[in-house]
Amino acid sequence: MNNAYREFEFDLPGALLIRLIEVFQNLETAPLTSMGLDGVPDQQGVYQLFLDGDLVYIGKTDAEAGLRRRLERHAGKILQRTGLSPERVSYKAVRIFVFTAIDLETQLIQHYAGAGGTAWNNSGFGANDPGRNRDRTKIRDRNFDAQFPIDIDFALTQDFKTCRSAAEALQRLKLALPYTLRFEGAGRNKPHPDLSATAVNLSAVNATARELIVSIVRALPPGWQATALKSHLLLYKEVDDQYPDAVVLARS
Repeated sequence: MNNAYREFEFDLPGALLIRLIEVFQNLETAPLTSMGLDGVPDQQGVYQLFLDGDLVYIGKTDAEAGLRRRLERHAGKILQRTGLSPERVSYKAVRIFVFTAIDLETQLIQHYAGAGGTAWNNSGFGANDPGRNRDRTKIRDRNFDAQFPIDIDFALTQDFKTCRSAAEALQRLKLALPYTLRFEGAGRNKPHPDLSATAVNLSAVNATARELIVSIVRALPPGWQATALKSHLLLYKEVDDQYPDAVVLARS
């Protein structure tokens, strides 16, 4: 045996996890609002989201999509949801200056999962619009959108009275909503000719997504259908009753 030689292996992931948990425990929560995000940089790190003070989601970011941008996206996700007031959601965030190959997100989820603290992870909460191919996929009961479906009767503050065409009104509504409104186009981000050619008068319409969509569809030529899913709104030239957990709002 060579007394001048030893092997040493440092558990860097374990040590980093322990220290990170301590840092989170010593942080206070802040509201997931633009004001509450003041001072959070758009840098790489990890974060936690809380519902009524209980941990529900853990996420991580990189330098390209940093903490502030990711948290702002989540702040939009919780707006205009049935059964969910934005004031109920808060966050903690930690910037990490040196990111290694260590999967901190997975380790943190595993650490807190035993206490039921990651209910929104793997629930579709952090997902983007899945696209047309997933519109007919039935979502699970524990999915975020199933628990807190979009509120299409929420009163909007934007002005739609000046919109002259269905295309203009839909584009303005799309920008106003914190959830996805998808409507049929003509390729290359151009609206469908029906939408461009159809005049609308929304001066007497209540500014909710439901009322605006219904009024627009009533003005369109035959064959259009507006559908409300739990997560987003659709307007396509179709007649389709096969969407799961959906409500047909109007047909032209």
